[in-house]
Amino acid sequence: MSRSKDRPGRGGLRGWGGVTGMAVACAVTAAVTLLPLAHHDGGSAGAGTSGGVVTADRTRAEACTEPEASLPASGADGPNIDRIKERGKLIAGVDQNSFRWGYRNPESGDLEGFDIDLVRAIADDLLGDPDAVIFRAIPTNQRIAALENDRVDVVVRTMTINCKRLEQVSFSTAYFQAGQQVLAPKESPITGYDASLKGKRVCSAEGSTAYEALEEKSFGALYKDDFDGTERDPDRLTVPNQLDCLVRLQLGEVDAVVTDNALAAGQAAQDPAVELKGKDPFTTEYYGVATKKGSDDLVARVNKVLVDYRAGGKDSAWMRSYEKWLATGLPGITAPPAPKYRTD
Repeated sequence: MSRSKDRPGRGGLRGWGGVTGMAVACAVTAAVTLLPLAHHDGGSAGAGTSGGVVTADRTRAEACTEPEASLPASGADGPNIDRIKERGKLIAGVDQNSFRWGYRNPESGDLEGFDIDLVRAIADDLLGDPDAVIFRAIPTNQRIAALENDRVDVVVRTMTINCKRLEQVSFSTAYFQAGQQVLAPKESPITGYDASLKGKRVCSAEGSTAYEALEEKSFGALYKDDFDGTERDPDRLTVPNQLDCLVRLQLGEVDAVVTDNALAAGQAAQDPAVELKGKDPFTTEYYGVATKKGSDDLVARVNKVLVDYRAGGKDSAWMRSYEKWLATGLPGITAPPAPKYRTD
């Protein structure tokens, strides 16, 4: 589900220090609208599409059985890649609030994290320079709109590949496996995604797979705002940006958050008073690099970047980034997900 609202998030903020304070401050800013993070005159992304390709992709989405299967990897150029090269910058939609995935280092002010490393690898392949990037921070519920409106070339923002989204955007092969899990205070009686959620206020981000999971089975949780999806929506249980849920939890305005375990692990690292509930995620999901629908040349090229990124086993660029950013909160991962390719 993808819905778009341009209202800022609400609720007061307390004076937390360190990384948490940085993240909360950024969350409110990013929830307003697309925010350029680098001051370059890059123009619009301008990714082209083909009507025939869109029709074919829509047919595939409607008959979707293996959404993670993407186009075969290719090092060839094409109209979308040519446009990026002419501009001299890759425009990437990212998060600036997700600790260890895409966030601003409070000391250096630089964007860092697992997703940021991948963006730089794509820029290096396309332009020969890992710094040839215009980063644009986008809230969770604006990821698809940013591509459709040519604000970005790619979205690298813990975005789950699924059949519904394939009707709106194109995806690379999977670069990370995650799953939905519950985040709650350590002393909470909530035990996981189960009957312990009954009557509890549960927060999720608009346009997220977490919200879709709650729609399918909520266990009696309160997860939908009054006037949801309208201008009167208070943005308390359903919020524009995923990190807003952590703010709500810390302020005591909600009892739990449902989100990707990969993101929740970073949030638990920010706030030692909360933890993941339940032994394992209750879904299996894969993150992909998203592009505008029908940008086949760019998708195939990103898949080629991912082939190189995964290569080398324990010494691969993927494993080095994982060890640097994610291994502490998500231990035990020994390899990236294997790519799957379409045969049609």
